[in-house]
Amino acid sequence: MTISPQHVVRLHYVLCDSAGHVLDDSRRREEPLEYLHGHANILPGLEAALEGLSDDGTHEINLTPEEAYGEHAPDLVQTVARTAFPGVEELLPGMRFQAQGPDGPRTVTLIEADDTQVTVDANHPLAGQALVFHVDILDVRPARRAELAKGHPLAADVTASEVEDRKQ
Repeated sequence: MTISPQHVVRLHYVLCDSAGHVLDDSRRREEPLEYLHGHANILPGLEAALEGLSDDGTHEINLTPEEAYGEHAPDLVQTVARTAFPGVEELLPGMRFQAQGPDGPRTVTLIEADDTQVTVDANHPLAGQALVFHVDILDVRPARRAELAKGHPLAADVTASEVEDRKQ
C-alpha cells in the first residue's frame, strides 16, 4: 500500500545530519514512529517526501534546512538578565528552559551565562541543518474513523464513539 492522506503509517527511521552523524534512531528506542499522513503530525518536508512511497524497503530522504526546521534565525538569539532564571543556581551551556514569548511558550537553549547575563537561543536545535532520514516503512493502512476524528493514530481498541469528533 502506498502512503497517502488519511492513512496511518508506521516506520522506523535513522535521522542523521549532513555529515552522517546519527541524531536519532527509532530502532535503538525499539519504538517505531506511527503517524496519520496528511494531518501535519511530522515535519512537513518529511511528510511530503513520504507521499507515494510504499512499504517495500528503506528510503533515503534528504531535507534542506527550509524543509526541516528552517534556517537559523539570528534574531531568536538574545541576552537576558540573569535574574530571569530565579532559583537556578548553575546555568550551563546546552540547558533548555521554557520561556514565554510573544506567540506563547517556547523552548530556549542556553548558549552562555555569566553572573549578570544569560544568552539563549529560541531556534530549534536543528535549525539551519540539512537532515537525512533513512526510513524503513513497516506498515501503511487506511485510518479508522476515530483516528480521522482525532487527527492521529489511536490504540486499536478505541472506537469512534469514544472520541470527540474535532470536525463538528
